[in-house]
Amino acid sequence: MTPPAGAGRDRPAPRAARGPGARAALHREREAYEAGDERPIGGYLAVMAAYVGGVAALTAAARRTGRPVPAPGPWDVLLMAGAVHRLSRLLAKDPVTSPLRLPFARLRGQAGPAEVNEDARGTGVRRAVGELVTCPFCTGLWIATAVTGGQVLAPRTTRLVCSGLTALTVADLLHFARVGLQHAVE
Repeated sequence: MTPPAGAGRDRPAPRAARGPGARAALHREREAYEAGDERPIGGYLAVMAAYVGGVAALTAAARRTGRPVPAPGPWDVLLMAGAVHRLSRLLAKDPVTSPLRLPFARLRGQAGPAEVNEDARGTGVRRAVGELVTCPFCTGLWIATAVTGGQVLAPRTTRLVCSGLTALTVADLLHFARVGLQHAVE
């Protein structure tokens, strides 16, 4: 005889899967991984879930609109690289964007020309987000994903924004080159 539909759903998991032995084993594995440096593993999982959700939303929007997936050429990649570089530094290091990082970071001081040095603060998801928003390398993945989605959903606007950000990246490099040349001459 087959059980009625939905039967067995409320049954607890086997003791080995939910008991203190499993929790203790997970705790030991986490301690072995962290080696004394506490990491917000649960927060990282939440941030990864948010990223995957964002990618899924972009994919669904692209499918719903029926827009073709572009085949970027080398110049498109360079344009995007310049834009991702500049926007990731702007969001993660610029003093003007510090109010966005304020709930997740602690100011440590000046880091370089027009940049601040900050550390993540808090625990769990707050700390994981703090590590993400204070690291231009970390934010770069999110920005590259958003720009890639923009290339599908709004290609002309995305190209225009990327052009402006890449121009700013090149201008920054020229500023550094000029200062370096001035120091070399003096």
